Amino acid sequence: MSERKRKTRKWSAEVTQTSDALDLETGVFNSDDPAHIARSLKRSAEQSGRRKSSPFRSAMSMLTFYLNRAGKNLSAARTRKLDAAKVELRKLFGRKPD
Repeated sequence: MSERKRKTRKWSAEVTQTSDALDLETGVFNSDDPAHIARSLKRSAEQSGRRKSSPFRSAMSMLTFYLNRAGKNLSAARTRKLDAAKVELRKLFGRKPD
């Protein structure tokens, strides 16, 4: 019997690059500006016709997914910027801060 080959790419990286629900801007999560990340996610969520929930939920889900999957490999500064992007995203959609 042959052994299964282990994939070198992680499935979570593929999801953030080729999401079926949102067409993300290339490198959106690499931006240093939380407001830019939030605006980009909002724009992607509002333009998508494939999402199954509200634009806010889709955008927040993608950001949370990225934080959860990449979290242990992110620096503390990067995590703070992505958390700040969550706050910005809530502001853009007129939601109360958590």
